[in-house]
Amino acid sequence: MRVETQFSIFLVNKPGVLAQVTSALTKAKVDIIALTLVDSSEHGVLRIVCADEKDKVRKVLARAHDQFTETDVLAMDLSNKPGAFSTTAEKLADAHININYAYCTGGAHGGKTTAIFKVADLKKALRVLKPARSGVRKNARTKVKATPRRRR
Repeated sequence: MRVETQFSIFLVNKPGVLAQVTSALTKAKVDIIALTLVDSSEHGVLRIVCADEKDKVRKVLARAHDQFTETDVLAMDLSNKPGAFSTTAEKLADAHININYAYCTGGAHGGKTTAIFKVADLKKALRVLKPARSGVRKNARTKVKATPRRRR
């Protein structure tokens, strides 16, 4: 689980506009982790999360298309199996954290998928979804001494 920067690119609903933006990202060798495209009758919003440096993505988008925003989103690697997404959504709901929107990557059968969540309270969501640690908690003051090996 990690916080990622999502770029929302506002597109006019005309042929070739989506191709123009994605081609510019391709030419710059930007690795897209996840994307979604939603539309209305007049415009679309392309949302992408990239593995590359954010400054690189900003420069490419500024040259290819001037209307975009950035926001922090929660990215989680989930098992690509029934219930993985809903379990996460249920944990957020139980903690009264609103999910403004979410989307997933396609995953290989039996593999992993990446889920992106835009939530109302990112810090709280990170706390709620933090993996539980198993085993005994160690006291920070306790020092573990190494036992010297005996020679035979």
